[in-house]
Amino acid sequence: MTLWDSLAAALTGSWLDNWLMIVPLMLICLFLNMPVWLAMFAGILTYFVCYSNVPLTVAVQRLIATTQTPSLLAIPFFILLGTLMSYTGIASRILNIANVLVGRMRGGLGCANILVSTMMGGVSASNLADAAMLSRMMVPEMEQKGYSRGFAAAITACGSLITPIIPPGIALILYGLVADVSIGKMFMAGILPGLLCAAVLMLTVWLVARRQNFQPSRISWPGGREIAVSLAQAWPALFLIVAVVGGIRANIFTPTEAGAVAVLIVLIIGFGVYRELRVRHVFQALSETARATASVMLIIMASAALGWIFSLERAGVTVAQFVTHLTENKYLFLLAINVLLLVLGMFLEGSAILLILVPLLKPVVAHYGIDPVHFGIIMIINLSLGTISPPVGTVMLLVCNTVQVSVGAFLRAAVPLIVALLALLMIITYIPAFSLLLVG
Repeated sequence: MTLWDSLAAALTGSWLDNWLMIVPLMLICLFLNMPVWLAMFAGILTYFVCYSNVPLTVAVQRLIATTQTPSLLAIPFFILLGTLMSYTGIASRILNIANVLVGRMRGGLGCANILVSTMMGGVSASNLADAAMLSRMMVPEMEQKGYSRGFAAAITACGSLITPIIPPGIALILYGLVADVSIGKMFMAGILPGLLCAAVLMLTVWLVARRQNFQPSRISWPGGREIAVSLAQAWPALFLIVAVVGGIRANIFTPTEAGAVAVLIVLIIGFGVYRELRVRHVFQALSETARATASVMLIIMASAALGWIFSLERAGVTVAQFVTHLTENKYLFLLAINVLLLVLGMFLEGSAILLILVPLLKPVVAHYGIDPVHFGIIMIINLSLGTISPPVGTVMLLVCNTVQVSVGAFLRAAVPLIVALLALLMIITYIPAFSLLLVG
């Protein structure tokens, strides 16, 4: 069957009158800059009012039922954890130890920037939070060392892409919930790709620094005493990272319990060790967490109802049949998916793409024998790249606005970093071991 035959068969089915009609409606709403959850609710309401005889009470039930899942408690815990991090002094200690680790290598300050993102990503769970913090903390200092503002901003933005991949990234939790995959497995699957991403970015920064003759951030390599002092100052922050990831890996607690444990540890560090946290900071963090959690929960509720609609209409089966008519080669399928996600990521918010496409692609992924955990990492890396892609890359716009650099200057400086990340995406896509080694 040719491509046109497959397309004709797809467009003449009864499903044209149902689920397919709500997908472009949601995309149009997103292009009109409506909130993600509101665009999804518009599609769901349109389906139940115009294309279905199912009572609206069922729609309400589908929206509410997903909120009863205990694993959702991981989301507010990790959002609260990331919010508290900005008040505890952990970030400055991690930056200090990162500077010590890179020593006097060329591009050392840029590499330290990436190391901070890697270490902070393991506990903050938000790439936007990391990008905002490091833009203020690192970019002015990097400019003093001879980095152009555009390149400093590009390093900060690209380094923050590690955060959604390294556990406990919120994207890992969302994918696990939508795809019905163990969140613990998603956490383990993100470790090696996240570390590999950091290594690739640091290598790229070093190569650019050598070519442009950037000066080292230090005049000498650190001595044993300096390393010991830095580690002594930063041990609570490092213990937090080990406690969160190691506790899950050792099955001491679940990902949800890990969030609660991590919040408790941060409170102890903030009040008892560094003594920079105040009671008013806790109330501010709780207020910010409540607003952020409400937004995420609305998206999850809409995603669950949307997934139920796609299942009821057998949309996933239809998509699977259409895709398999095009190619039976799973490697070509993965290449096509990468191209699709990269293009969509240029225009739409990443979580919206994930929540809409995962229910549709699950049967296709199963048909090709692709591990859903591996596929989740592929999706998250793709959607992370979308946050630094014009025209609506959220991290790109945040960093450019914070450090007052034009998007054009940012993109010109980011070219080598983006090329390196695209190469990494291909490696992760076609070598599943990087995603699945620790899962087993």
